[in-house]
Amino acid sequence: MEMSSNAPSNNVKQPWYGSKSSCEMDTKDKSNENVFMTFQSKDPIISIPMQEKHPKKKIPGSGGGHGHGISVEHPTSYGETLMHLFKGNVGSGIFAMGDAIRNAGILVGPGIVLLLGIICVHCQHLLLSAALKMKSMKEVSVPPDFAETVELCFASGPPPVQKMSKIMKRLVNVFLCITQLGFCCVYFVFISENIKKVLDYYGYELDVHFHMAIILLPILCTSLIRNLKYLAPFSTVANVFMLLGLIITIYYTTQDLPAFSERNYYAELSQLPLFFGTAVFAFEGIGLVLPLQNEMKKPSDFKKPFGVLNVGMSVVTILYILIGSLSYLKYGECIKGSVTLNLPTSDVLAQSVKIIISLGILFTYALQFYIAVEIMYPNVQKLLGPVKYPVFAELTFRSVLVLITFILAEAIPFLNHFISLVGAVSSSTLALIFPPILDLVTSYSFGDLKCTTVIKNVIILIFGIVGCATGTYESINSIVKAFNNDENENPDCEQ
Repeated sequence: MEMSSNAPSNNVKQPWYGSKSSCEMDTKDKSNENVFMTFQSKDPIISIPMQEKHPKKKIPGSGGGHGHGISVEHPTSYGETLMHLFKGNVGSGIFAMGDAIRNAGILVGPGIVLLLGIICVHCQHLLLSAALKMKSMKEVSVPPDFAETVELCFASGPPPVQKMSKIMKRLVNVFLCITQLGFCCVYFVFISENIKKVLDYYGYELDVHFHMAIILLPILCTSLIRNLKYLAPFSTVANVFMLLGLIITIYYTTQDLPAFSERNYYAELSQLPLFFGTAVFAFEGIGLVLPLQNEMKKPSDFKKPFGVLNVGMSVVTILYILIGSLSYLKYGECIKGSVTLNLPTSDVLAQSVKIIISLGILFTYALQFYIAVEIMYPNVQKLLGPVKYPVFAELTFRSVLVLITFILAEAIPFLNHFISLVGAVSSSTLALIFPPILDLVTSYSFGDLKCTTVIKNVIILIFGIVGCATGTYESINSIVKAFNNDENENPDCEQ
């Protein structure tokens, strides 16, 4: 996200920050930007049609901006924003919650999921508060996004940290890219393993690596789409498929449940880091909160006690606990990285859900991929300088980036460990480490740093850092063990 170099053409105060798409919009030569995608890091990307005209002058209290320097043409209601929040947080990670509960226990797991949900929502509130304070301090018309909030907070903080503002903004963008590309790698493994389950039943037995190679072509084709307008239908189809898949999965996990006592009430302590990584992978939707708030007709309704954020994330947390607990209760120690892999291989309905969710994830890949490209490619353009064929250069960059995610997925074809690794490395950093740091810096800047604030934020920081470090270590250790054990499946778990 680059700073705009264009001077304002009118007397309206403009923000000095923003993405390329937001700060350089010109209807004469930006016809491909008539659809604006809000920035988020979860599966469904929210596409918002924009009229092909200059943004209207912002009227105080009339609704927020996107956090990218564009005022809202069609502000959303409370209910619409709630639906967007659900779409942004209920994705592929929910199907891995059964494996997360297995790594914590049927009693301990739901409790920690609830605690983690509360901490993540609190951190989202910290980010919202920091953005609001920076908007007020800088007197800008549009709230900043995640990376811009970090930059502004550090630039306005104590003298020792002011010089770190640019570095911290880049660091946030790096972790956002790692998260997005990590999701893309997980998608390769997720799709391949689900498709393999179906084809194996009909006698077309291929190694999972070959399935990844087969799906590379459709993924590559969708990733070469440069116009968000043409990606919007993929988001709609993906949302429908994910909803159908979730309903069918719930149906299967509620059939013939064993006794509660047959499951481990608590797991080994060494398994908790794997639980942490998987759970944070599912919960990491912090990049979504600022755009959603800024799109509302009444942005103040987003963070009220019974606002969109608290109500929506309460439902999401309950849904995670429900799906995770049912999945583990149903399949026990045989639960896989995605509960869809446990569904009966002989049932047509179970086969259909594997195909439906795989298609939903495939359509989501390009949307997740777009965010990473939007962050990375402007910097690549700076390095390359003027090129003779700019479109060809961008398509080449996109192709190379897709191949990198493909190679990483081929190198680590273990879904549950890959999910835990991505969650521990990048998701925990964005969701649990940056927000308390921002709160400490902004509280100091505004002169309201209290002892209780320091203690609370330090506790969250320790929780995030320990979870990140141990989760990363255990995930890598599990991947190494998986490579060393050709037969890592429990023979008693065969369908």
